[in-house]
Amino acid sequence: MTRVISVEQRRARLVRRHHLAPGAQAADVVAATRNVVALHSSDPASVYLAARARVRDADVPAVERALYEDRTVVRMLGMRRTLFVVPSELVPVVHAACTRAIAAKERKRLAGFVESGGTAEDGEAWIARLEPIALAAVAERGEALAAELSRTVPELGEKIVLGAGTKWATTVSAGSRMLFLLAAAGHLVRSRPAGQWTSSQYRWAPVAAWFPGGVDELETDAAQAELARRYLAAFGPATLEDLAWWTGWTKREAKRALAAVGAVEVDLGGATGHVLPDDLDDEPASEPGVALLPALDPTVMGWTGRDWYLGDHRPALFDRSGNAGPTVWWDGRVVGGWGQRPDGEVVVRLLEDVGSEAVTAAEREAERLTAWLAGVRITPRFRTPLERELSA
Repeated sequence: MTRVISVEQRRARLVRRHHLAPGAQAADVVAATRNVVALHSSDPASVYLAARARVRDADVPAVERALYEDRTVVRMLGMRRTLFVVPSELVPVVHAACTRAIAAKERKRLAGFVESGGTAEDGEAWIARLEPIALAAVAERGEALAAELSRTVPELGEKIVLGAGTKWATTVSAGSRMLFLLAAAGHLVRSRPAGQWTSSQYRWAPVAAWFPGGVDELETDAAQAELARRYLAAFGPATLEDLAWWTGWTKREAKRALAAVGAVEVDLGGATGHVLPDDLDDEPASEPGVALLPALDPTVMGWTGRDWYLGDHRPALFDRSGNAGPTVWWDGRVVGGWGQRPDGEVVVRLLEDVGSEAVTAAEREAERLTAWLAGVRITPRFRTPLERELSA
């Protein structure tokens, strides 16, 4: 008989495994990251706010130490061609399961831009010529911003047109595109940003400086199976569609990975979900608790089927492209959103009646987050209706 997993049980799993239940916080930044597989980093501040929500006493220096000194977590392009922070041991897995294919597509895409924009007749030859120049320039400096290389290395300062002849055509430096491509190919890593922790202007460093032995080259099938296993451990039960969407794989790839880990089918109230074979037992319920999660938090972005934890709040809390804004969670589900006023105060709004206890807890957590930010202004990269209203 197929095991039935209720919505309540899914929420119980979520709050414990994602460190959102009272008393279930992670020991440190790397443990919090590992237990949700990866932290979204398209919006730089989200990494810090996601860690703060899950790790007791996590502050900005603790996250920076994990990223840039201990290097136990690493920023890289990964699932869905999105920037993530992943545990260092997961870098080879994500690279082989997702990024390697992305790099091949990006290389072909850049070659097409070079040719259509009139930079060179042979885009592939142009890339092959600039690759060693860009790598040598970074290695010589140890680490560098793209703008620094473009100013000092003539070839990397050359301008190229992306999307020539389209309404979104833009001009960028050759260096910025080459560094992006070299990172996707596994030759460079994003280091400290210029400016404060909310900046997305990262320095680039040779991957050998962070991984002295190099990054292991794994077989794609094996890497996809390992990534699927980690995903189900953190987000299971999940549907085939959830896994395919989250990874950016085809459904065929997702099916193959589920089979490789021996995933077990379960009934999610009419939909077919999947869990790991040793993960069929119920998760104990937790006391209700509040969490203020940032834009693009890994929990709210963990499934493509979100009704069981999002309810009817999608129009207020997501933009038109499906990017989540800041959310207020109570007892394993989204109940509202938050924003930051111009004076730095964090304010919340609950979108349903969940009782006075939840209101009080959310307001107190907003006060704590205001103090934690200490005047730093956070503006999500992707603005959502409620966040815009609360931040006005």
